[in-house]
Amino acid sequence: MSTPYPFTAIVGQDDLRLGLLLNAVSPAVGGVLVRGEKGTAKSTAVRALAALMPEVPVVPGCRFSCAPGSPDPACPDGPHAEAAGVSRAARTVELPVGASEDRLVGALDIERALSEGVKAFEPGLLADAHRGILYVDEVNLLHDHLVDLLLDAAAMGASYVEREGVSVRHAARFLLVGTMNPEEGELRPQLLDRFGLTVEVSASRDTDERVEVVRRRLAYDDDPEGFAARWAGEEGALRERIAAARVLLPRVVLSEGVLRQIAATCAAFEVDGMRADIVMARTATALAAWAGREEVTADDVRQAALLALPHRRRRNPFDAPGLDEDKLDQTLDEAGPQEGGSDDDDPDPGPDGGGDGGGGGGVPPQADGDRTPPSASQSDDTSSPAPEGTPDTPGRPAGGEQQPVAAAEPFRTKMLSVPGLGEGAAGRRSRARTEHGRTTGAVRPQGALTKLHLAATVQAAAPHQRARGRSGRGLVVRRDDLRQATREGREGNLVLFVVDASGSMAARQRMSAVKGAVLSLLLDAYQRRDKVGLVTFRGKEADVALPPTSSVDAAAARLESLPTGGRTPLAAGLLKAHDVLRVERLRDPSRRPLLVVVTDGRATGGPEPVALAGRAGRLHRSEGTASVVVDCESGYVRLGLAGELARELGGTAVTLDELRADSIAGLVKDVTAAGRAA
Repeated sequence: MSTPYPFTAIVGQDDLRLGLLLNAVSPAVGGVLVRGEKGTAKSTAVRALAALMPEVPVVPGCRFSCAPGSPDPACPDGPHAEAAGVSRAARTVELPVGASEDRLVGALDIERALSEGVKAFEPGLLADAHRGILYVDEVNLLHDHLVDLLLDAAAMGASYVEREGVSVRHAARFLLVGTMNPEEGELRPQLLDRFGLTVEVSASRDTDERVEVVRRRLAYDDDPEGFAARWAGEEGALRERIAAARVLLPRVVLSEGVLRQIAATCAAFEVDGMRADIVMARTATALAAWAGREEVTADDVRQAALLALPHRRRRNPFDAPGLDEDKLDQTLDEAGPQEGGSDDDDPDPGPDGGGDGGGGGGVPPQADGDRTPPSASQSDDTSSPAPEGTPDTPGRPAGGEQQPVAAAEPFRTKMLSVPGLGEGAAGRRSRARTEHGRTTGAVRPQGALTKLHLAATVQAAAPHQRARGRSGRGLVVRRDDLRQATREGREGNLVLFVVDASGSMAARQRMSAVKGAVLSLLLDAYQRRDKVGLVTFRGKEADVALPPTSSVDAAAARLESLPTGGRTPLAAGLLKAHDVLRVERLRDPSRRPLLVVVTDGRATGGPEPVALAGRAGRLHRSEGTASVVVDCESGYVRLGLAGELARELGGTAVTLDELRADSIAGLVKDVTAAGRAA
């Protein structure tokens, strides 16, 4: 077994260390989500935490880590006779992003269950993590069906494995720790709320601190055991402090005034539900115990709010996590006790977060979650861009380019889907063969059986019962009789936006509406678990503003800063999109693309721009790319150029008004694939 990097040797990252240590003191806090860029010691810190956790007493031989004094009555290895327990180190169990359902919850031998009536169960990672730490690196990339299983286990403290009426249950209470890079996409709100705390981490910009990080890492890589031995004293002291805080924790007093501050804070920041109040109370109590105090102070409440609320106050996927600290201080002052006011005289705590002599405790750097209001140059107007070749006017950049326009208010869109039946990543957009969904048929299993089709299995075994010498009521089932259920659900797609940012779209009011429509589609893509990409075209060329990614936030940020102006190289935009899709088909051939072209259909610049755009559209059609054209043409006189482009693409055209889900223009619009319209 490799020697883990010592927790106390981590340089900086006070907030990360504090969040983990508070969970070590009080596992009831509910875990921690670590958000930050790559290479910031997220995984190193989590793996190092296990060495500081107290040992766990377990029933000897129990694969489910039952406690000797109170074993789980439903334990598959039970019932357990009274016996002295044995102690083992706390476990850190890592859940790979690509793990199967059976690897997470365990596997049940269906063949033995049917033929012998035996519940032969192989425990999964949830059983291994019981009474320990379940660590999910890149938790934002976890498949939806695994997220659902984690939510169920976290809510009930137990894991259920069911296969056609045969079920096994075992306890699964664990400290959930996740790390993620926000650039790669956000978490579902349901899972986000399951993390008690969240911390933001980033690499230090201080030269001396960066030098020390490199020095320690190189020393550890050269001699892990020797490096760990040099930090053994600090590790032991920190372990003793955690144990002392755990002993003190039940004696910490949470006064009525402090409870009112917690409730007022959660109400002021409009968090959903009551979990935030409970987590804040537990966190503030743990902070007091960590500082060696028996009473919770206003400073503890403030620090608890900075750790427990940022990820719960997001109103939509594009809100940055964070709290307005001035508003937080005002709320704490208004709800604070009216007598004895020592807690409220200085609402800004020191860097140690309430007496912490080490091991973290700094206040997390926060970003205001509200959108920056548009500047005066972003206010709506109906001015048209200057014609090409005219002198530049004041306030307009050279070349006819205009400053970015703020997006209009997003709205709920109609669902655009890819026709046919795919086999891509699980999601919520287009029909696909998936592991979860409604049963549509049965096939012979290829490899391990995961989803039994009971009726098909019985039908396959029934004709052979006499030949197999069946006697009695049991059904004689062989391996060849087993049938795997085929299921149909929904998949996530690659939604590639091709946005016209040329002068023909540059009337600020119209571009604001266009950005609002694309932002609405991005919100829809976030909810349906799609990958997204962004291609823009204007002037003389097209650019890949954002390569395909799971981070819808990044796409929204690029859209917000998109300038406009110049000619309309529509063909260049379509050809650039073709290049992007060609590469993505090689990287992820099972994920089907959906091309969304946002334009008024005009094409200018170069010889025969309209004909060239038509040929580029037919290229997409020949490869079967599903497409939709969002027609941005406005005014009384409509040329219908976007509709012509949609026909060249073999897709469908919708206006901005028709894109709204509450539009009376029709119901769900499926994109017509190439060839279907012919």
